[in-house]
Amino acid sequence: MSRATAFVGTAGGAGVTRLCVESAALLSTEGVGVVVLDAAFATQGLARHLSGRLPTDVTTLVTEGRPLGEAAYELPTAGDGTVVCVPARAPFERLARAKTPAAAEAFERLVATARDRAEYVIIDVPPIASNEAVAAVTAADAVTLIAPGDRTETVPRTRDRLSDIDASTDTVVATRTEESAVADVTVPTETTPAGETPVADSDGGPFTAGVAAVVENSFDIVVEQPTNEGLFW
Repeated sequence: MSRATAFVGTAGGAGVTRLCVESAALLSTEGVGVVVLDAAFATQGLARHLSGRLPTDVTTLVTEGRPLGEAAYELPTAGDGTVVCVPARAPFERLARAKTPAAAEAFERLVATARDRAEYVIIDVPPIASNEAVAAVTAADAVTLIAPGDRTETVPRTRDRLSDIDASTDTVVATRTEESAVADVTVPTETTPAGETPVADSDGGPFTAGVAAVVENSFDIVVEQPTNEGLFW
């Protein structure tokens, strides 16, 4: 059965999009299909991890009722599985229309479709302050909160916002740090630019170990990690 997890940022600069991409890439080494859906309409970070033209995006899908496949772009990885990204890349006018309650309902339907297409769905979600963020959390099976390591005080506030919409937190991640008193998982800094990602599907080390812990906690599975030679332990 497929599983959808919302990766929710508790503050800006948490690196949520990067963690979505890396987690999907690592999952692909298990030979499974993964869909990454962009609910961070304002920042549109997922598109930066893709190459080539993106003629259709997720905001087009939710405002015009078009099918998921029209904005699905494959992300090359070192795994045998497939990672498909559905990014946001929109002018302001369409961005505004994509933030309506009706568009949020359409986004929930996209999540359901993605679950029919892949074993795992990862949703890139901004801090909970918009219709699309609420829709993403509502449609997900689990919620992983992602906080910058130096701003973990934002975690309780996000928990409260989730409680307001009858959602709960399953995992807390602190990024760009090696230790945290409030997080279940920590992920150290990794500086590879967006155009050269992902790396967790082929390189070992502390960053990949952190990504693996995020995946295992978020999806309740065990994944193998690549070594720096590209071989598995």
